[in-house]
Amino acid sequence: MLGRSGLSRTGSFRPENLGQNALHMIGHLCFTLFVIGVLVFTIIAATYEPKNPIFHPPTKIETFLTSSSNATFRSDNTVVRTGEDFMVSNQTAFATFINAKDVVETKEGNTDEISLSQCEGDWKEPIDCKDPEVFHLMMKVVIERFEDIHFYQFGKPAPGPKENTCDMAWRFRPKEGKTLAFYKDYRCFVIKRSKNCELSVVSIGDYHSGVNARKKRKNQKPGFEQGGVPLPVVGEPINDSLPVVESEIAFSRGKYLIYAGGGDRCKNMNHYLWSFLCALGEAQYLNRTLVMDLTLCLSSIYTLSNEDEEGKDFRFYFDFEHLKETASVLDQQQFWEDWNKWQRQDGLTLYLVEDSRVTPMQLSEVKDSLIMRKFGSVEPDNYWYHVCEGETESVIRRPWHLVWKSRRLMDIVSAIASRLNWDYDSVHIVRGDKARNSDLWPNLAQDTSPNTLISTLQGKIEDGRNVYVATNEPNMSFFDPLKDKYSTHFLEDYKDLWDENSEWYSLTKELNYGIPVDFDGYMRASVDTEVFFRGKKQIETFNDLTDDCKDGVNTCNTATS
Repeated sequence: MLGRSGLSRTGSFRPENLGQNALHMIGHLCFTLFVIGVLVFTIIAATYEPKNPIFHPPTKIETFLTSSSNATFRSDNTVVRTGEDFMVSNQTAFATFINAKDVVETKEGNTDEISLSQCEGDWKEPIDCKDPEVFHLMMKVVIERFEDIHFYQFGKPAPGPKENTCDMAWRFRPKEGKTLAFYKDYRCFVIKRSKNCELSVVSIGDYHSGVNARKKRKNQKPGFEQGGVPLPVVGEPINDSLPVVESEIAFSRGKYLIYAGGGDRCKNMNHYLWSFLCALGEAQYLNRTLVMDLTLCLSSIYTLSNEDEEGKDFRFYFDFEHLKETASVLDQQQFWEDWNKWQRQDGLTLYLVEDSRVTPMQLSEVKDSLIMRKFGSVEPDNYWYHVCEGETESVIRRPWHLVWKSRRLMDIVSAIASRLNWDYDSVHIVRGDKARNSDLWPNLAQDTSPNTLISTLQGKIEDGRNVYVATNEPNMSFFDPLKDKYSTHFLEDYKDLWDENSEWYSLTKELNYGIPVDFDGYMRASVDTEVFFRGKKQIETFNDLTDDCKDGVNTCNTATS
């Protein structure tokens, strides 16, 4: 007995227990593998950030807009894209425009054959701007003068500020325009009549100099419809006053949605719009009026003070007139005044939702007058856009077409392009922090240096051309060597368009209750980008000037996928 091995006497290794032990070991192994798998999946799910197609090039955007996924957000500090950028249009709709030959001649015969006796007492008379001959002359001259734009409509001339001056407005698009928008200009014409009664245009004023022709027709909605789709008209007078509920009865019959709290405030503009459009999309799905806060907090990345700034107006950055005409929205401050006035006596009720996981589909049967989504204080779980994630993303579509860029800012863009006669090429040159970070962008600083730029642009842009340079380089003299080959233009060259003597300054000051408005970093970047997009040739930094990737080393394939 003493010679037997002690192991053979251990109960757990008896032959009759081996199968049971094997099963236990296999079970433990499987459970361990399962736990490891769950842990790996959780880590991947927490760190994975799918691409947000809304910040891709237009071809990617078109694919995105026709897809079923629009919930995922990826932070981006670039200028936000809005509804105009996503419009897909049949360009043949712009093919019908007014040529000089379309203008009917009203005077028969040769003016040289008219005797002086017929003109005595007439040729010194003030010019009558309502005279069809004057109107047709002005149209022909302006069509022949501005060769790089197409004209679609002329307004009848109005008397100008002085004798023998007439103001006339017209709607146009640049001949090689890529953006789906119309523009309105109105200028002052100086007209003279010779002794033989022949009329001629002496001079045409600057962009928007003919203010007497600016008047907007009553009850005219913003924009211009093309095939039933409204397009922006830059240059029209703007009516973005706050909407008001007509009566107590109308207010009490309404159904409303409001988002309260959350962590979206003071984030970049892309984040703001991504969340705002989620709220607007839910309001449309529920057939309710969105109660919106028109005051924004501008992120420090855009402000001149480098600090977050409260009290910015939605209307500084976006076209509120278009929004209120195409969607049901109310200003939050006005809404609460009406609610407090009529809520008790009319028995209006509130339905509170404090969990973003409650889907719009679950709220579709709610009968209460007001649905309030209240968001907590823990980021990022309290971001509004989470409402549109998960199963909701196939139901709620963000209504991008309802949000356009501010037409006040776009009017500055149009003014700059008009001063360049809409005949210029543009170059986007990214420098700043990226040029200083050689680890992620090893070639950018050298590729965007003046000497390299001259070499790279050779063959891309003809010598002597007007070239608009959109850049984040603060030192404009850095680009002085380019002046030997091109007529260069920068945003700062046009600061009179937003200084204290400008129309933009007075309009935004009035909108801001008499307080001057800073032309902040986001406005600058927005105008700079839009002027760039209107160039005939557009040279991009990361597509044309350098082989570096936009988002750093080894990200090119990811950025284009």
